[in-house]
Amino acid sequence: MSDLLSPESTPTTLDADLREELIAFRRDLHMHPELGNQEVRTTAVIKERLERAGLAPRVLDTGTGLVCDIRPAGAEGPLLALRADIDALPIPDTKTVPYRSTVPGRAHACGHDVHATVVLGAGLMLARLAARGVLPRPVRLLFQPAEEVLPGGAQDVVDTGVLDGVGRILALHCDPKTDAGRIGVRVGPITSACDRIEVTLSGPGGHTARPHLTTDLVTAAAQVATEVPALVARRVDTRAGMAITWGRLTTGHAPNVIPQVAELSGTMRCLDLAAWRSAPDLVHAAVDEVAALYRAKSEIRYIRGVPPVVNDAASTALLAEAMTARFGAEAVGETEQSLGGEDFSWYLQHVPGAMARLGVRPPGEAASTPRDIHQGDFDVDESAIGVGVDLLTGAALLS
Repeated sequence: MSDLLSPESTPTTLDADLREELIAFRRDLHMHPELGNQEVRTTAVIKERLERAGLAPRVLDTGTGLVCDIRPAGAEGPLLALRADIDALPIPDTKTVPYRSTVPGRAHACGHDVHATVVLGAGLMLARLAARGVLPRPVRLLFQPAEEVLPGGAQDVVDTGVLDGVGRILALHCDPKTDAGRIGVRVGPITSACDRIEVTLSGPGGHTARPHLTTDLVTAAAQVATEVPALVARRVDTRAGMAITWGRLTTGHAPNVIPQVAELSGTMRCLDLAAWRSAPDLVHAAVDEVAALYRAKSEIRYIRGVPPVVNDAASTALLAEAMTARFGAEAVGETEQSLGGEDFSWYLQHVPGAMARLGVRPPGEAASTPRDIHQGDFDVDESAIGVGVDLLTGAALLS
């Protein structure tokens, strides 16, 4: 174990003043949520704090978000990137807390305010360590916009060249089902692929008294909704976990009129990267086959979202080792693969890396208490901020 990472050591551990500052910073972000590609204020306050620490952040070419390098004198080798997403969700904040969202219909209900604060805090700590000559390698801080905007802002950020010189990338994601003070790790896929499907069925329409003379689009739409997921699931290995779920089906305006148009939209989620790559062809074929049985014309818009986040074994071990060194082996647990999507996956198409789940549930709270992200009452135990900072700081030292 590195002496710098031992619990008795102080250089990599947050002092009380910085801990309080970061909690206040997170609350400020929480009160001022901004949607994807609109994170102007969020970008500005992160930039200002990094500049006060003597760093030189620059706004990304995408218009919002930042990148900031910490380069110790004499340190060579590839950069370790620490990534945070910074956008909020278009849902109302329903909590009754002093730091409740001040923007109607907007909330940091996925923990991106925590992610941004953790990477900011790690950057401030690493800048101090670099000044003392104890940071062994250069580090890049990446504050990414638009994670919640399909197919995710990560692709646009990668196109700006932020991975140039990067040898490894790490990230954390809030997990309300894990106690604060703990993390969940997993080698291999830790999230699911997520794509969007939009289907339009059309036909001549007619009277409900004579469906045999026209195309019964209501029945056709109902069959597409039920049969296509079943067909697709049977055409891939079941271990791929490919699942289509519809969120909208719209057709018709009158009880005695067969409509001319029906529309369905939903998502395709998949646990396996190879199966995800074959998904568009499978979906097109299944929709066309079912629609043809009912003489309906089909138009399909298959919108690529994100592949699964596939954690590299070495990067996962690095996170686990850093957490163990600071908080003990009991603070690290194996986590399950989620069906949620995360655009961190796009970075891992270019460089190795890993994402860990950062526990944010108040310790002692009953595990049966329903908690999830993307809900208006989402909140965190703010002690998780310090845990995340210590974890990423430790990983940078070990790497």
